[in-house]
Amino acid sequence: MFKSMLTRRNAMLGVAAVVAAIGLANPAAAVTPEEIKAKGKLVVGIQGDNPPWGFVTSGGKQDGLDADIATLYAKELGVSVEFVPLEVNNRIPALTTGRVDVLFATMAMLPERAKAVQFSKPYVANAIVLIAPKSMSVKTNDDMANLSIGVAKGAAQDTQVTKNAPQSATIRRFDGDAPSVQALVSGQVQALGGNIFYMDRVEKARPGEFENKLEFQKLYNGACTRLGEKEINASINAFIDKIKANGELKKIYDKWMKVPVPEFPASLEGIPFTAN
Repeated sequence: MFKSMLTRRNAMLGVAAVVAAIGLANPAAAVTPEEIKAKGKLVVGIQGDNPPWGFVTSGGKQDGLDADIATLYAKELGVSVEFVPLEVNNRIPALTTGRVDVLFATMAMLPERAKAVQFSKPYVANAIVLIAPKSMSVKTNDDMANLSIGVAKGAAQDTQVTKNAPQSATIRRFDGDAPSVQALVSGQVQALGGNIFYMDRVEKARPGEFENKLEFQKLYNGACTRLGEKEINASINAFIDKIKANGELKKIYDKWMKVPVPEFPASLEGIPFTAN
């Protein structure tokens, strides 16, 4: 009986390995702007719980900075837009498996990610910070010693907190931005790794109690397509240049960021903006 169970288990593992190998051998087919125009719809992966970048309103509408930019790009192509709300951890898999055509999903431009996806030129700036109670003295990385710190698993803040916190800190990883914010305001953790807009959400939940303590990293966000998709990458880059030049990006920044549009870098080490 036990031997039979092992045999079945091994067979199932073998099938799983074959399926995985097929998936690796047959990545999602390249998508071009012309193909998107032909089907009449741009399918966009976006965050569903991370205002002001991407979130779903009480009326069920996808909204936010990324939603506005993606809608403009769909308009540029002359098609409708369909949003697929994603968690932090399934953004890249949703793209690489062909579930979505493109990501406008708070995608921080990091060299390790550039090995898996093709970034566009940057269209928004961000920063990774540590949030903690005003009453807590946190002025250096060493001051994070023995703290419990919440992060969204797999996000840039996870990487930065893991890199900078002392070994004695406890890092608790949550499945997305909203659960990590909730962990701080409910007292599950003492501090929180987040981006520059987390404080707005924390302040609404617990007014006057928390503040940004440390800044770990300045970041830029870009749109993501699959590796090797030259035509759609070129199309998105041309679109980003256009909205920077004609003032559309400034309008979106004024609406959601309420700060001036920054100067964007012409290049980022380890992150090509143009598909090869």
